Amino acid sequence: MTDRSHRSIGEVLNLLQDEFSDITISKIRFLESQGLIDPERTPSGYRKFTDADIARLRWILRQQRENFLPLKVIKERLDDPELAHELGGDATAPDIAAAPDDLAPDDPADAEPVADTRFELPSPPERASILDRPPQVDLTLEELCRDTGLSARNVGELERYGLVTADTAGRIPTYGYDALVVARAAAALRAQGVEARHLRMYKVASEREAGYYEQLLMPVLKGRGVRAKREAAETLDALLAHGDEIRGALLRQAFREHFPGA
Repeated sequence: MTDRSHRSIGEVLNLLQDEFSDITISKIRFLESQGLIDPERTPSGYRKFTDADIARLRWILRQQRENFLPLKVIKERLDDPELAHELGGDATAPDIAAAPDDLAPDDPADAEPVADTRFELPSPPERASILDRPPQVDLTLEELCRDTGLSARNVGELERYGLVTADTAGRIPTYGYDALVVARAAAALRAQGVEARHLRMYKVASEREAGYYEQLLMPVLKGRGVRAKREAAETLDALLAHGDEIRGALLRQAFREHFPGA
């Protein structure tokens, strides 16, 4: 007889989808990678969730949806012994490795290696120049999803809002360095309640900024020769660097009143 106190990741997904319509297996895995949940593993590496694991996961998802709490704050609150007791975190879990036959069958949806599959992102030079070629990255959609924890639908949303673009020149579409950087950031923000449509503001702002800088640099860009291009690139690098400084200062100023004494 199957022990229903242990559920596969697919069963957990079905259990929570009515309350959390945007929950995905990738998101559950992402929360685990961030140390928010810690389901047990079978000898073959499949996750098995106890009732306490599910209660903890449901609490995390509610905090994200209703209170927009960042993961760092959620993690700190989960360390509270009273909350852990309330969620059943102090319950003694059975030894899965000792009695695997008593558990639900392995879930094909959870068929992934236990080892970290995250792509090792090459680092560009500090404050890279517009002339510096980005590190060579060519990821398929499946690889991008596996690396970031996003679903194919999530990546599709990022593409629809113009935040990532696939290279379609080859036999199959691939995603480069910039797409990987954006997708990783989008995954981290999504875990804090920020959806792809909210990130559209970055696209709009960057297009306006690029349009202005293009007008400013047009006289130099029309010049011929390597020297003219390099001069334009150096000017653009300075504009982008100072723009980042101003943007950061203004954002800090906007929130400073909420953190008196900080």
